Amino acid sequence: MARLFIEISCEEIPARMQARAIEALSEMLSSRLAERGFGAATARTAISPRHMAVELEGLEAHLPASQTERRGPRADAPDKAVDGFCQSAGLSRDQLELRDTDKGAFFFAVITQDGVELDEVITAILQDVISTFPWPKSQRWAETSISWVRPLRGVSVSRDGKPLTGHIHLSDSQTLAFQTETTAHPFYQSAPVPTADFDSYIKAMEAGLVIVDRDRRKAEIQRQMAKLADQNGLEVISDAGLLEEITGLVEWPQAICGTIDDSFMALPSEVLITSMRVHQKFFALSSATTGATAPAFITIANRRADEKTTDLIRAGNERVLRARLSDAAFFYDQDRQSPLAEKISQLSQVTFYEGLGSMGQKSERLAALAAYIAPSCGADEQASRRAGQLAKADLVTGMVGEFPELQGIMGGYYAAHDGEDEAVSVALSEHYRPAGPNDSLPSRPEAFALSLADKIDTLVGFFAIGAKPTGSRDPYALRRAALGILRMIDEADLSLNLHDAMLASAQLYGYEGLDDDLPGFIIDRLKVSLRDQNISHDVVSSVLSASEHADGQTAYLADLRLHMRLAAQLQEFLSTDAGRGLVAGWRRVASILAAEEKKAPLTLSEISEALFETPAEQTLYTAVSALSDTELTDVTEISGRLVELAGLAGPINSFFDAVVVNADDSAVRINRLALLSELRTAMRRLADFSQIEAG
Repeated sequence: MARLFIEISCEEIPARMQARAIEALSEMLSSRLAERGFGAATARTAISPRHMAVELEGLEAHLPASQTERRGPRADAPDKAVDGFCQSAGLSRDQLELRDTDKGAFFFAVITQDGVELDEVITAILQDVISTFPWPKSQRWAETSISWVRPLRGVSVSRDGKPLTGHIHLSDSQTLAFQTETTAHPFYQSAPVPTADFDSYIKAMEAGLVIVDRDRRKAEIQRQMAKLADQNGLEVISDAGLLEEITGLVEWPQAICGTIDDSFMALPSEVLITSMRVHQKFFALSSATTGATAPAFITIANRRADEKTTDLIRAGNERVLRARLSDAAFFYDQDRQSPLAEKISQLSQVTFYEGLGSMGQKSERLAALAAYIAPSCGADEQASRRAGQLAKADLVTGMVGEFPELQGIMGGYYAAHDGEDEAVSVALSEHYRPAGPNDSLPSRPEAFALSLADKIDTLVGFFAIGAKPTGSRDPYALRRAALGILRMIDEADLSLNLHDAMLASAQLYGYEGLDDDLPGFIIDRLKVSLRDQNISHDVVSSVLSASEHADGQTAYLADLRLHMRLAAQLQEFLSTDAGRGLVAGWRRVASILAAEEKKAPLTLSEISEALFETPAEQTLYTAVSALSDTELTDVTEISGRLVELAGLAGPINSFFDAVVVNADDSAVRINRLALLSELRTAMRRLADFSQIEAG
């Protein structure tokens, strides 16, 4: 078995593309080799800004000659079918064999495959991989016909530690010959690094000040930052996105701690952190004792430790940050020169989205809708209305113009500065929450009301103009908005009639009703949400059984919390002996009724106790009669309903042990079927148990 090592070097690969790129390189190499009969047992990968390395082990070094047979069309088949078979087999018609079989005469293709050396196919495979590599964006350079994310600088190929010869066609007149070595860190004069195998390559590259292993580079950045912060009594403010980006920007990380002028510490912490993150790629720090943002930062240089160089880098970064924060301080002071409320008039000049009016109109809708939703959240109606009016006013401020990431947050600060009610300022700060599955929920009722209003307004508006998610495309984050609504209802235990709230939103737009697809879209997101909570798909289906119908969708959206709680508690119930017994009983009941209904429509009369011939019938009738005869409408009823159902398993089993449903006496038979039908109807009031899979 052979071991293949491939290294590709180029100019800096954008950080956001690196993780997927190395996966794609490994997958494409493995699949192309497999298509030619070579299989790889294991793969190891590494990537840095300028290097991609893959090692595949367990490859056949040589494929022996082989012969395979394929049966084709009948001898009397149309010429078109025979020609197609010849083309797929790679043979001419006169190379086919005509054979008699027990099913008639057929054409056969005997395909002989010569032995193949691994070394002989590598060049063609690499050419194919490089030519078809799925970069999100790529470029051509120096009149090359091939494209790559950045100009290619070298390709190295080794088998079992020995270099292979070959080249990559860049154009009709240019080739890139396979190399036996690559370069290490560009800032330092280190010896070329041999590219013989993965382990020696990783070790030699590190000696040349390049950590090619992405995970080790990331861990080294974290280790250095934690050490620096600890030395200064500080902690690094977690920023997973920035950490991933920096890991893709440096090859030899060197953490350097700098200071922030005290004069800037009066700025909101979000301004400090965002300015450092967005413009400078700095990590913010906080006090290890108070948690307050500290007047310090950490930058990651792409250099080795050197006191003189470190001091120069620190001073340069402090100087640049000082200029950035001076701009931020200017915007902060200017924005507070006039009240936030005075900026509302400017929103009429800001388009929300073509066909959906201006941000000024959206603010008016948010004010009305937040006030409408407020009682469902336990929020103050007037404060919610005021928050809606001011929600988008910070979009026209200088600070948000410079840092769009701070919209909402700056509105909260400016509202507090203007003396607005605390509930209003908090609502402004938090109305974009939750921005994702890991984001926190709003902290106050008024913030819930505004957040829900904002998301509902967006969903209703975009669906109304046909700007809906399609496939994997969701440019306006409508799925995220819907999941945010569901998460707030679930985790905050809100009794919100979402259908009525969306209808109110549509009316504020001037629409007569909701887009037909919107309720189903919300229900689909509900299914996703429930499954993400590890609720099995069959339980979800049983609880949402009528969700394909408009009236069913309306009922679900009227109290989503009810169905969320029912799904969770039903799953727990079905894991008990009583639950499993009940489902088994349900199947027997449903099976008998389905068989009878298949013969002819059942005409059932009222159940008559006088026709009972066994105690088991009376026992089951008593149990069924004790069940609630209304649809589930309140969360507090769920536990009681499940307790009722738990008591059915025994009576159902006793019934089937003692009773033959298809009695000779037709009246007795119809009476027993009526009893089972009543049982089925009662259980369906809670969920569709036919959706529950056998466990």
